[in-house]
Amino acid sequence: MRQWLSVLNGVQRAAVSSRRRSSCARSGLSPCGHPALIVGSSRELVQRLGSQVEVRTGFITEEEEGALLRELEPGLKKKRYEFDHWDDAIHGYRETERVTWGAACEEVLSRVRSVAFPEGGPLLGPVHVLDLDKTGYIKPHIDSVKFCGSTIAGLNLLSDSIMRLVKEDAANEWLELLLPRRSLYILRDQARFNFTHEILKDEESVFNGQRVPRLRRISVICRNLPG
Repeated sequence: MRQWLSVLNGVQRAAVSSRRRSSCARSGLSPCGHPALIVGSSRELVQRLGSQVEVRTGFITEEEEGALLRELEPGLKKKRYEFDHWDDAIHGYRETERVTWGAACEEVLSRVRSVAFPEGGPLLGPVHVLDLDKTGYIKPHIDSVKFCGSTIAGLNLLSDSIMRLVKEDAANEWLELLLPRRSLYILRDQARFNFTHEILKDEESVFNGQRVPRLRRISVICRNLPG
């Protein structure tokens, strides 16, 4: 736990730095991620996918996270956690889609869209909300090209978590992303369609040799439309 706290403190310092660079986060597609949050099977792979995989710490404030949760929790509480998904990709989850948001949440989502997607590009209208129970996890999968485009951007709420990417035809090529609470992750192009992605179970949640406790996690996900 002491080791993990030292890593987390470093992440929190990076989050402060990230907020100081908020003009970068709002100006376009230039990566502002912290390199310590991404590890891989080789330095070459990390560098090759560097512009296609981002983690931006402290992307939202605690108050903004609270505003999102206040809008989401009433609807989520009406649902039960499911342990069978239609394509067997998710275990222990509740999900919903949302089109309309209050002003504070809409401002956050506008910031996500301005950072993650090219200006003027067509976006998928509903925002996908996925609520993972503490015992839940997302299995390795690749999203269907029929329903979404080259980019996915997700806010990571309530818990730190680890995302793993594995090349579809070469299991020895992989990346792991540490997603701190209130961070934004972005996957583009090859990272979307040539690599599976998954969210690790709590008992498997280890990043760079250090334990990362995985609690209940909500992700708020924006996608663009197929080109």
